[in-house]
Amino acid sequence: MKTIQIFDPALCCSTGVCGVDVDQALVQFSADVDWAKQQGATVERFNLSQQPLVFAENAIVRGYLERSGQEALPLILLDGEVALAGRYPNRNELARWLGVLVVQADAPKGGCCSGSKCC
Repeated sequence: MKTIQIFDPALCCSTGVCGVDVDQALVQFSADVDWAKQQGATVERFNLSQQPLVFAENAIVRGYLERSGQEALPLILLDGEVALAGRYPNRNELARWLGVLVVQADAPKGGCCSGSKCC
């Protein structure tokens, strides 16, 4: 299975889902990370404020930070290669990277062309 490494900006805790003013994008991403792990992915998260040495030791991450600065984080690596930078992936992107299908809870039963509606 795939390995996803997330190089987070400096966050108050390992996921950023803490404190009184929680960023809902981080809440959603945390749920998506849990989902990816359930699909068999290995997911590693590194927080700049808590693990700066990991950022410095990885040549790809170090080069990215030298070029773009820490305000351009997060940086997402998929099997050691840059997959996304500057924002967190959504579940559909994670699914594509992992080669799995995302079942939409709000999809009509019977497929796209059920009933009188056809897409």
